[in-house]
Amino acid sequence: MSRIRMERRRKVTAFTPVYDVRANLLLGYLGDLTLKGALLVSEKPIEAGRTMTLAIDFRDAPDAPPARMTVSARVAWCKLEERRTYYNVGMEFLEITDENRRLIEDALAKFEFSLKKPKTTA
Repeated sequence: MSRIRMERRRKVTAFTPVYDVRANLLLGYLGDLTLKGALLVSEKPIEAGRTMTLAIDFRDAPDAPPARMTVSARVAWCKLEERRTYYNVGMEFLEITDENRRLIEDALAKFEFSLKKPKTTA
């Protein structure tokens, strides 16, 4: 059954590493982010349905909040990018704390990719 996305995804413009806390392993980098989940860009596939504790390291990103967010997440899907060697991994956050919500909102405000075209003067 397909689910309709209720929240607009926001791409991030900084390389933000994402780790598997239990395995102490770099999984990949943040591609986009919402309050409900994230897109992870990874060199290796990650099994759909797997639950893990993620650490999103905002402190390595310029102009981002100086913090590391830890959140429980489920791998919703994993797909190889077309004509690429990287995997896009959809992560669904299972429980968002007030602190996590604040970190996500701060991070998006500071490094959200803008789709607006710059104004030109004639």
